[in-house]
Amino acid sequence: MQATSDPLPATTSGEMHRSLKTRHLTMIALGGSIGTGFLIASGSAIATAGPGGALLVYALMGVMVYFLMTSLGEMATFRPTTGSFVQYSTDYVDPALGFAMGWNYWFNWTITITVDAVSCGVVLNFWLPHVPSWVFTLGVFILITVINWLSVRSYGEMEYWLSLIKIVTIGLFIVIGLAIIVGIMGGHSAVGLHNFTYKQAPFVGGFPGLFAVFLVAGMSFQGTEMVGITAGESADPGHAVPKAIQSTFWRILVFYLLSIFVMACLLPYTDKNLLSQNVQDVAMSPFTIVFRRAGLAAAASVMNAVIFTALLSAANSGLYASTRMLYTQAKEGYAWRIFGYVNKRGIPIYAMVGTLAVSLLVFLTQFLGPAAYSYLIAASGLSGFIAWLGIAVAHYRFRRAFLKQGHQLSELKYRALLFPFGPLFAFGLCLIAVAGQNVDAFIHWNWESILITYMSVPLFLILFIYYKVKYKTHLIPLDQVKLR
Repeated sequence: MQATSDPLPATTSGEMHRSLKTRHLTMIALGGSIGTGFLIASGSAIATAGPGGALLVYALMGVMVYFLMTSLGEMATFRPTTGSFVQYSTDYVDPALGFAMGWNYWFNWTITITVDAVSCGVVLNFWLPHVPSWVFTLGVFILITVINWLSVRSYGEMEYWLSLIKIVTIGLFIVIGLAIIVGIMGGHSAVGLHNFTYKQAPFVGGFPGLFAVFLVAGMSFQGTEMVGITAGESADPGHAVPKAIQSTFWRILVFYLLSIFVMACLLPYTDKNLLSQNVQDVAMSPFTIVFRRAGLAAAASVMNAVIFTALLSAANSGLYASTRMLYTQAKEGYAWRIFGYVNKRGIPIYAMVGTLAVSLLVFLTQFLGPAAYSYLIAASGLSGFIAWLGIAVAHYRFRRAFLKQGHQLSELKYRALLFPFGPLFAFGLCLIAVAGQNVDAFIHWNWESILITYMSVPLFLILFIYYKVKYKTHLIPLDQVKLR
C-alpha cells in the first residue's frame, strides 16, 4: 500500500485501549444520531412533504439505516478495528476507495466540530447575549479537547450522560404530546388526527417534496455508523456491537417516528414554526411549542439547554471520530506516520492535535467573510451519505469474498439478515437520496446552488481518481481479499 507522502521518523507508540463498555457503545451510536437536525429541523420535513410524506421518508430511512448498521455489525464483530468502514473499503474493495472515504469522513467531521462549536456559542447567547459567541466557541473547543485527551473512557462517559439527556427529553415529548392529542393535557379537547387530513395533507409537494425530506431525515440518522469506529476500542466488540446496533435501531425508529407523528398531529403542515432550521429559533422548535402547550413556562430555556447538550455531544463525538480516522489514515500510509502515534493513555494525540488545528482554521475563516465558511460547510454536506455508500459496498464484497474463500456463515459471530438485498437496497436508496438533494436547482438550472449542494461528491471523486491513477490500484479479486 502506498503512502501519500514521505513518513516522518518512527516514534515509539502505545496501543489503543479497549475500555468502552456496551452501554457506552449503545449511547454513542444513539447520541450521535440525535442532534439539532432532529430537535430543530425535523418539523421542516412535515412542512415540506406533509405528515404522511415525513413519516414515509423517516420510515424508509430507518429501514435503510438498519441494513447499513447490520452490514457494519457483521464486519465489525468479525474484524473490530478503529478504522472501521474505511479499513474494510481498503481491504475488501479497492485501496483507492479506502483512501477517498477516509479523507472524506475526516474532512466531514473536522468541519462539523467547528459548526457545532460555533452553534454552541449561539445557543449560549440565549442566556448571555452580551458575551461574544466566539468566547463560548473557544470554551467548547477547550472542553472537548480535555475530554478526548484524558482517555477514551472519559469520552464514553461524557457521551453516555449527554445522550441520556436527549433520550429523556424526547421520551417526555412523546408522552406529553400523546397526552395532548387525546385531550388529557393542554387544556383543550382531543386533537386527534385532524391535521393529517388538513388541506393537502397527508402528502404534500409530490415526489420533489419527498426528495427534499431525504436530506433532513438522512442528517437525523447520521452518526449511527460511529459504532463501527468505537468497536476498535470496545472491551467486548463481539457482544457490544450487535447489541448496540439492534437496540439503537429500534430506539431511533420508535423515537423518530413517534416524535414526527406527535408533531404532525399537533401542528398543521402550514404552521410557520415548522420551517425553523436555525438553533437561534429555539422558541419555534416543535419540541418547545408542545412543552408550552403542556404548561411548561420555561419550555424555551429547557429546550435551549437540551440543544446545547446535543451540540456539545456532536462536537465531542466529531473530535473522537475525526481523530480516529486520521489515525487510521496514518496507519494505512495515507497520511504522515506521526499521526499514527498513540500515547500511554491510548490516545492518538498527534492526530487529535492535527484535527483540532484544522478545525480552528475553519473557525477562523468566518472572520474572513461568510462565503468561505459557507462553502466549507457545504463541502461536507453529503459526506455522511458517501460513508454509507462505502459501508454497503464493503459489506457486499466482504460476504462474497468470505464465501468464495471457503468460509461458512456459521463462523460469523453476527450475521446481517437478507443478504444481498440489505446492502443493495441501502446502496440504491443512498444514491437516490444523494441525487435528489436539490432537484429544483437542476430544474431551474442554478449552477451555484448545485455546486453548494453537491460539492462533496466531486471532492470525493477527485480523491478516488487521484489515488487510483497514481498508484494504479484495482478492484481486489474476491479470492485475494484480506478478510482479517
